[in-house]
Amino acid sequence: MSEASQAKATVTPYEALGGEAGLRRLVDAFYDAMETDPAFAELRRIHAPDLTPMRARLADFLSGWTGGPAVYSARHPGRPCVMSAHADFPIGAAEAEQWAACMRKAMGLADVPPAWIRPLDEAFSRMCRALQNA
Repeated sequence: MSEASQAKATVTPYEALGGEAGLRRLVDAFYDAMETDPAFAELRRIHAPDLTPMRARLADFLSGWTGGPAVYSARHPGRPCVMSAHADFPIGAAEAEQWAACMRKAMGLADVPPAWIRPLDEAFSRMCRALQNA
């Protein structure tokens, strides 16, 4: 195993991203890209006008999802799980790919360590495919 592989194996994505502050940078870059890049206009259209609550929910969800503290349910009591939260939105392959593409752009904007971009992209893409319901 290479030195880089060994280091990566002992660090969670949460730690590699910079903990809560790093996740919030990533989430802000994601929603900023969604709001400003015409390539993500369709994705933006299916979200509420005020993205502030979504920024907090996504960062908190990603905290546990990336191996950090599982804070989502404590900070958002009564909020459904990720699958049921998206059940009312028609999510097909195009929407899932647009979300993943927006997150790819956000990873570049948020200075995600290069060694983590591919594994995170693959994990985000799997998550997006799992949310498809249309």
